[in-house]
Amino acid sequence: MTTQELFFKLLRYKSITPNDDGAFDFIKDYLSSYEHTIIDVEDTKNIFIYKRFGDGPHLSFAGHIDVVPPGDDWDSDPFEPILKDGKVYARGTQDMKSGVCAFIQAMKKTENFNGTLSAILTSDEEGDATYGTIEVLKHLKKIDFLPNYAIVAEPTSEDEFGDAIKIGRRGSINGYLEIQGKQGHAAYPEKSINPISKISPILQMITDHFFDKGDDNFAPSQLVVTDIRAGMEVTNVTPANLKMMFNVRNSTNTTKEDVQSYIEGLCQGLNFSLKLTQGSFPFVTKRDSYIVKVLQDALKEVNGKTAKLSTVGGTSDARYLSKYGIDSIECGVINDTIHSVNERCGMDEVEKLEKVFLHVIENFKG
Repeated sequence: MTTQELFFKLLRYKSITPNDDGAFDFIKDYLSSYEHTIIDVEDTKNIFIYKRFGDGPHLSFAGHIDVVPPGDDWDSDPFEPILKDGKVYARGTQDMKSGVCAFIQAMKKTENFNGTLSAILTSDEEGDATYGTIEVLKHLKKIDFLPNYAIVAEPTSEDEFGDAIKIGRRGSINGYLEIQGKQGHAAYPEKSINPISKISPILQMITDHFFDKGDDNFAPSQLVVTDIRAGMEVTNVTPANLKMMFNVRNSTNTTKEDVQSYIEGLCQGLNFSLKLTQGSFPFVTKRDSYIVKVLQDALKEVNGKTAKLSTVGGTSDARYLSKYGIDSIECGVINDTIHSVNERCGMDEVEKLEKVFLHVIENFKG
Protein backbone atom coordinates (compact mmCIF):
# COMPACT_ATOMS: atom_id res chain seq x y z
CA MET A 1 0.00 0.00 0.00
CA THR A 2 1.42 3.39 -0.98
CA THR A 3 1.58 6.23 1.53
CA GLN A 4 -1.26 8.02 -0.26
CA GLU A 5 -3.42 4.89 -0.24
CA LEU A 6 -2.76 4.44 3.47
CA PHE A 7 -3.55 8.10 4.18
CA PHE A 8 -6.85 7.91 2.28
CA LYS A 9 -7.74 4.66 4.06
CA LEU A 10 -7.28 6.26 7.49
CA LEU A 11 -9.20 9.38 6.51
CA ARG A 12 -12.25 7.38 5.49
CA TYR A 13 -12.78 6.14 9.04
CA LYS A 14 -15.43 8.30 10.72
CA SER A 15 -13.46 8.30 13.94
CA ILE A 16 -15.17 11.13 15.79
CA THR A 17 -14.16 11.14 19.47
CA PRO A 18 -14.18 8.60 21.10
CA ASN A 19 -14.95 6.24 18.21
CA ASP A 20 -12.14 4.64 16.19
CA ASP A 21 -14.69 3.29 13.64
CA GLY A 22 -12.59 0.14 13.16
CA ALA A 23 -9.34 1.96 12.36
CA PHE A 24 -7.38 0.14 15.06
CA ASP A 25 -8.37 -3.27 13.69
CA PHE A 26 -7.00 -2.21 10.33
CA ILE A 27 -3.79 -0.78 11.82
CA LYS A 28 -2.96 -3.89 13.85
CA ASP A 29 -3.50 -6.03 10.72
CA TYR A 30 -1.41 -3.64 8.62
CA LEU A 31 1.43 -3.92 11.13
CA SER A 32 0.95 -7.66 11.49
CA SER A 33 4.65 -8.31 12.17
CA TYR A 34 4.33 -6.26 15.37
CA GLU A 35 2.76 -7.41 18.61
CA HIS A 36 -0.12 -5.43 20.03
CA THR A 37 -2.03 -4.86 23.26
CA ILE A 38 -5.58 -3.51 23.42
CA ILE A 39 -6.21 -1.23 26.40
CA ASP A 40 -9.83 -0.10 26.20
CA VAL A 41 -11.34 1.82 29.11
CA GLU A 42 -14.99 2.90 29.24
CA ASP A 43 -15.82 4.16 25.72
CA THR A 44 -12.21 4.92 24.77
CA LYS A 45 -10.17 2.57 22.59
CA ASN A 46 -6.39 2.41 22.92
CA ILE A 47 -3.80 0.24 21.23
CA PHE A 48 -0.11 -0.30 21.91
CA ILE A 49 1.86 -1.78 19.00
CA TYR A 50 5.49 -2.85 19.46
CA LYS A 51 8.39 -4.93 18.25
CA ARG A 52 11.65 -5.78 20.04
CA PHE A 53 14.40 -5.61 17.43
CA GLY A 54 17.29 -5.56 19.88
CA ASP A 55 18.45 -4.66 23.37
CA GLY A 56 18.77 -0.91 22.78
CA PRO A 57 16.47 1.95 23.83
CA HIS A 58 12.70 2.03 23.42
CA LEU A 59 11.46 4.63 20.93
CA SER A 60 7.72 5.20 20.68
CA PHE A 61 5.57 7.16 18.27
CA ALA A 62 2.30 8.48 19.68
CA GLY A 63 -0.88 9.94 18.31
CA HIS A 64 -4.65 9.85 18.15
CA ILE A 65 -7.01 8.51 15.53
CA ASP A 66 -10.00 10.55 16.71
CA VAL A 67 -11.13 13.76 15.06
CA VAL A 68 -13.54 16.57 15.92
CA PRO A 69 -16.97 16.64 14.24
CA PRO A 70 -16.71 17.99 10.68
CA GLY A 71 -19.39 20.66 10.93
CA ASP A 72 -21.22 22.05 7.92
CA ASP A 73 -20.46 23.82 4.63
CA TRP A 74 -17.67 21.58 3.38
CA ASP A 75 -16.98 21.70 -0.35
CA SER A 76 -16.73 17.90 -0.36
CA ASP A 77 -17.55 14.91 1.85
CA PRO A 78 -15.29 15.34 4.95
CA PHE A 79 -14.83 11.58 5.20
CA GLU A 80 -14.18 10.95 1.51
CA PRO A 81 -10.72 12.43 0.89
CA ILE A 82 -9.98 14.15 -2.37
CA LEU A 83 -6.65 15.31 -3.78
CA LYS A 84 -6.79 18.78 -5.30
CA ASP A 85 -3.79 20.88 -6.33
CA GLY A 86 -1.49 18.71 -4.25
CA LYS A 87 -3.59 18.95 -1.08
CA VAL A 88 -5.78 16.29 0.49
CA TYR A 89 -9.13 17.54 1.81
CA ALA A 90 -10.83 15.63 4.64
CA ARG A 91 -11.44 15.85 8.38
CA GLY A 92 -8.29 14.84 10.23
CA THR A 93 -5.81 15.50 7.44
CA GLN A 94 -3.70 17.78 9.62
CA ASP A 95 -4.97 16.77 13.05
CA MET A 96 -3.65 14.17 13.00
CA LYS A 97 -4.06 11.29 10.59
CA SER A 98 -1.15 12.68 8.57
CA GLY A 99 1.16 12.00 11.50
CA VAL A 100 -0.39 8.60 12.21
CA CYS A 101 -0.03 7.63 8.55
CA ALA A 102 3.61 8.73 8.47
CA PHE A 103 4.77 6.76 11.49
CA ILE A 104 2.72 3.67 10.66
CA GLN A 105 4.26 3.59 7.18
CA ALA A 106 7.74 4.18 8.62
CA MET A 107 7.24 1.31 11.08
CA LYS A 108 5.93 -0.90 8.27
CA LYS A 109 9.13 -0.30 6.27
CA THR A 110 11.50 -0.83 9.20
CA GLU A 111 13.48 -4.06 9.06
CA ASN A 112 16.13 -3.35 11.68
CA PHE A 113 16.26 -1.11 14.72
CA ASN A 114 18.61 -0.77 17.65
CA GLY A 115 16.06 -1.52 20.36
CA THR A 116 12.28 -1.55 20.70
CA LEU A 117 10.02 0.36 18.33
CA SER A 118 6.42 1.05 19.28
CA ALA A 119 3.31 3.15 18.73
CA ILE A 120 0.73 4.42 21.22
CA LEU A 121 -2.65 5.26 19.71
CA THR A 122 -5.88 6.44 21.31
CA SER A 123 -9.40 7.30 20.18
CA ASP A 124 -9.80 10.09 22.75
CA GLU A 125 -7.42 13.01 22.53
CA GLU A 126 -9.80 15.62 21.18
CA GLY A 127 -12.22 15.04 24.05
CA ASP A 128 -11.55 14.82 27.78
CA ALA A 129 -8.70 12.33 27.23
CA THR A 130 -9.56 10.81 30.60
CA TYR A 131 -9.14 7.21 29.45
CA GLY A 132 -6.76 7.68 26.52
CA THR A 133 -2.97 7.77 26.35
CA ILE A 134 -2.69 8.05 30.12
CA GLU A 135 -4.22 4.57 30.50
CA VAL A 136 -1.69 3.07 28.09
CA LEU A 137 1.13 4.64 30.09
CA LYS A 138 -0.27 3.28 33.34
CA HIS A 139 -0.24 -0.19 31.80
CA LEU A 140 3.29 0.19 30.44
CA LYS A 141 4.57 1.37 33.80
CA LYS A 142 2.93 -1.59 35.51
CA ILE A 143 4.76 -4.04 33.22
CA ASP A 144 7.99 -1.98 33.27
CA PHE A 145 7.86 -1.23 29.53
CA LEU A 146 7.74 2.57 29.35
CA PRO A 147 9.53 4.14 26.36
CA ASN A 148 12.77 6.06 26.80
CA TYR A 149 11.86 8.52 24.06
CA ALA A 150 8.67 9.50 22.27
CA ILE A 151 7.68 11.46 19.17
CA VAL A 152 4.10 12.70 19.06
CA ALA A 153 3.14 13.32 15.44
CA GLU A 154 0.91 16.35 16.04
CA PRO A 155 0.96 19.11 13.38
CA THR A 156 3.78 21.39 14.54
CA SER A 157 5.04 23.10 11.39
CA GLU A 158 4.17 26.78 11.05
CA ASP A 159 4.81 28.32 7.61
CA GLU A 160 6.43 25.41 5.80
CA PHE A 161 6.91 21.75 6.54
CA GLY A 162 9.56 21.02 9.13
CA ASP A 163 10.23 24.60 10.22
CA ALA A 164 9.34 23.91 13.87
CA ILE A 165 9.14 21.09 16.37
CA LYS A 166 7.76 21.28 19.88
CA ILE A 167 9.92 20.40 22.85
CA GLY A 168 7.27 21.32 25.40
CA ARG A 169 3.87 22.81 26.01
CA ARG A 170 2.39 25.34 28.35
CA GLY A 171 -0.13 24.32 30.97
CA SER A 172 -3.66 25.67 31.19
CA ILE A 173 -5.23 27.14 34.33
CA ASN A 174 -8.90 28.12 34.32
CA GLY A 175 -10.18 30.71 36.80
CA TYR A 176 -13.70 31.46 38.05
CA LEU A 177 -13.99 34.60 40.18
CA GLU A 178 -17.25 35.82 41.72
CA ILE A 179 -17.69 39.13 43.54
CA GLN A 180 -20.76 39.32 45.79
CA GLY A 181 -22.71 42.56 46.07
CA LYS A 182 -26.16 43.58 47.18
CA GLN A 183 -28.93 44.11 44.66
CA GLY A 184 -30.86 47.36 44.82
CA HIS A 185 -32.51 50.19 42.93
CA ALA A 186 -30.11 52.24 40.83
CA ALA A 187 -31.72 55.42 42.18
CA TYR A 188 -30.54 54.53 45.72
CA PRO A 189 -26.90 53.40 45.33
CA GLU A 190 -26.27 53.97 49.05
CA LYS A 191 -28.65 51.07 49.83
CA SER A 192 -26.87 48.56 47.61
CA ILE A 193 -23.38 47.16 47.08
CA ASN A 194 -22.36 47.29 43.43
CA PRO A 195 -19.84 44.49 42.62
CA ILE A 196 -18.86 46.35 39.44
CA SER A 197 -17.72 49.30 41.51
CA LYS A 198 -15.86 46.95 43.86
CA ILE A 199 -13.84 45.26 41.11
CA SER A 200 -13.14 48.40 39.09
CA PRO A 201 -10.06 49.52 41.08
CA ILE A 202 -8.33 46.15 40.61
CA LEU A 203 -9.60 45.14 37.17
CA GLN A 204 -6.61 46.63 35.38
CA MET A 205 -4.29 44.63 37.63
CA ILE A 206 -6.10 41.41 36.69
CA THR A 207 -6.52 41.87 32.96
CA ASP A 208 -3.50 40.73 30.92
CA HIS A 209 -1.30 40.37 34.01
CA PHE A 210 2.05 38.65 33.43
CA PHE A 211 3.03 36.22 36.19
CA ASP A 212 6.57 35.73 34.94
CA LYS A 213 8.95 37.11 32.32
CA GLY A 214 9.25 33.90 30.31
CA ASP A 215 12.54 32.20 29.50
CA ASP A 216 14.39 30.53 26.63
CA ASN A 217 11.64 27.93 26.31
CA PHE A 218 8.43 29.74 27.20
CA ALA A 219 6.67 33.04 26.63
CA PRO A 220 5.47 34.85 29.78
CA SER A 221 2.50 33.33 31.60
CA GLN A 222 -0.32 35.80 30.97
CA LEU A 223 -3.80 36.04 32.46
CA VAL A 224 -6.49 36.43 29.80
CA VAL A 225 -10.01 37.40 30.86
CA THR A 226 -12.44 35.39 28.74
CA ASP A 227 -15.81 36.39 30.22
CA ILE A 228 -17.19 38.99 32.63
CA ARG A 229 -20.84 39.66 33.40
CA ALA A 230 -23.18 41.16 36.00
CA GLY A 231 -26.76 42.37 36.21
CA MET A 232 -29.98 41.61 34.41
CA GLU A 233 -29.51 43.80 31.32
CA VAL A 234 -31.66 46.56 32.74
CA THR A 235 -30.71 50.13 33.66
CA ASN A 236 -32.38 50.51 37.02
CA VAL A 237 -31.13 47.56 39.10
CA THR A 238 -27.73 47.31 40.78
CA PRO A 239 -26.41 43.75 40.22
CA ALA A 240 -26.21 41.26 43.06
CA ASN A 241 -22.95 39.73 41.89
CA LEU A 242 -20.31 39.77 39.19
CA LYS A 243 -18.78 36.69 37.60
CA MET A 244 -15.49 36.58 35.73
CA MET A 245 -13.77 33.74 33.90
CA PHE A 246 -10.13 33.74 32.87
CA ASN A 247 -7.36 31.50 31.58
CA VAL A 248 -3.62 31.39 32.17
CA ARG A 249 -1.43 29.43 29.78
CA ASN A 250 1.36 28.88 32.26
CA SER A 251 5.00 27.99 31.83
CA THR A 252 7.08 25.96 34.25
CA ASN A 253 7.80 29.28 36.01
CA THR A 254 4.21 29.82 37.23
CA THR A 255 1.96 27.51 39.22
CA LYS A 256 -1.73 27.43 40.04
CA GLU A 257 -0.78 28.46 43.57
CA ASP A 258 0.92 31.58 42.19
CA VAL A 259 -2.28 32.56 40.39
CA GLN A 260 -4.42 31.89 43.44
CA SER A 261 -2.16 33.95 45.71
CA TYR A 262 -2.16 36.90 43.31
CA ILE A 263 -5.93 37.05 42.78
CA GLU A 264 -6.71 36.53 46.46
CA GLY A 265 -4.30 39.32 47.36
CA LEU A 266 -6.05 41.74 45.03
CA CYS A 267 -9.48 40.79 46.34
CA GLN A 268 -8.74 41.28 50.04
CA GLY A 269 -11.61 43.16 51.64
CA LEU A 270 -14.12 42.01 49.04
CA ASN A 271 -16.82 39.37 49.43
CA PHE A 272 -15.53 36.97 46.80
CA SER A 273 -15.04 33.34 45.85
CA LEU A 274 -12.31 31.96 43.60
CA LYS A 275 -12.10 28.57 41.93
CA LEU A 276 -9.09 27.42 39.89
CA THR A 277 -8.80 24.26 37.83
CA GLN A 278 -5.86 22.93 35.88
CA GLY A 279 -6.46 20.44 33.12
CA SER A 280 -2.91 20.31 31.82
CA PHE A 281 0.50 21.04 33.25
CA PRO A 282 3.52 22.56 31.53
CA PHE A 283 6.49 20.45 30.53
CA VAL A 284 9.69 20.84 28.57
CA THR A 285 12.22 18.39 27.19
CA LYS A 286 15.81 19.58 27.42
CA ARG A 287 17.17 21.08 24.23
CA ASP A 288 20.23 18.83 24.39
CA SER A 289 18.16 15.64 24.73
CA TYR A 290 19.15 12.94 22.25
CA ILE A 291 15.67 12.76 20.76
CA VAL A 292 15.78 16.49 19.96
CA LYS A 293 19.12 16.13 18.20
CA VAL A 294 18.19 13.07 16.14
CA LEU A 295 14.90 14.62 15.00
CA GLN A 296 16.54 17.93 14.06
CA ASP A 297 19.15 15.99 12.09
CA ALA A 298 16.39 14.12 10.26
CA LEU A 299 14.51 17.30 9.40
CA LYS A 300 17.68 18.94 8.14
CA GLU A 301 18.41 15.91 5.99
CA VAL A 302 14.94 16.05 4.41
CA ASN A 303 14.50 19.85 4.27
CA GLY A 304 18.04 21.20 4.24
CA LYS A 305 17.10 23.57 7.08
CA THR A 306 17.30 23.52 10.86
CA ALA A 307 13.92 23.44 12.61
CA LYS A 308 13.34 25.85 15.48
CA LEU A 309 12.36 24.55 18.90
CA SER A 310 8.98 25.76 20.13
CA THR A 311 6.54 25.44 23.05
CA VAL A 312 3.63 27.52 21.69
CA GLY A 313 0.09 26.32 21.17
CA GLY A 314 -2.42 24.35 23.18
CA THR A 315 -2.12 20.97 24.81
CA SER A 316 -1.31 17.50 23.51
CA ASP A 317 -0.84 13.99 24.85
CA ALA A 318 2.89 14.68 25.10
CA ARG A 319 2.11 16.12 28.54
CA TYR A 320 1.22 12.62 29.76
CA LEU A 321 4.35 11.06 28.31
CA SER A 322 6.55 13.70 29.89
CA LYS A 323 4.90 13.14 33.27
CA TYR A 324 6.27 9.59 33.18
CA GLY A 325 9.83 10.82 32.62
CA ILE A 326 9.84 10.10 28.89
CA ASP A 327 11.80 12.59 26.76
CA SER A 328 8.97 13.68 24.46
CA ILE A 329 8.81 15.99 21.46
CA GLU A 330 6.31 16.68 18.70
CA CYS A 331 6.78 16.82 14.96
CA GLY A 332 4.25 16.95 12.18
CA VAL A 333 2.78 18.72 9.18
CA ILE A 334 1.73 22.37 8.86
CA ASN A 335 -0.90 23.51 11.33
CA ASP A 336 -3.19 26.06 9.67
CA THR A 337 -6.56 24.38 9.01
CA ILE A 338 -7.01 22.03 11.98
CA HIS A 339 -10.62 21.74 13.22
CA SER A 340 -11.77 24.00 10.37
CA VAL A 341 -14.12 23.45 7.44
CA ASN A 342 -12.23 22.07 4.42
CA GLU A 343 -9.32 20.90 6.57
CA ARG A 344 -6.46 19.99 4.23
CA CYS A 345 -2.86 18.85 4.13
CA GLY A 346 -0.23 18.70 1.43
CA MET A 347 0.32 15.11 0.30
CA ASP A 348 4.01 15.91 -0.05
CA GLU A 349 4.09 16.86 3.64
CA VAL A 350 2.89 13.41 4.66
CA GLU A 351 5.52 11.78 2.45
CA LYS A 352 8.25 14.04 3.84
CA LEU A 353 7.16 13.30 7.40
CA GLU A 354 7.44 9.59 6.69
CA LYS A 355 11.00 10.15 5.42
CA VAL A 356 11.84 12.11 8.57
CA PHE A 357 10.58 9.29 10.81
CA LEU A 358 12.43 6.67 8.76
CA HIS A 359 15.64 8.71 9.09
CA VAL A 360 15.14 8.88 12.86
CA ILE A 361 14.60 5.11 13.08
CA GLU A 362 17.53 4.22 10.84
CA ASN A 363 19.96 6.52 12.66
CA PHE A 364 18.72 6.01 16.21
CA LYS A 365 21.41 4.98 18.69
CA GLY A 366 19.92 6.23 21.95
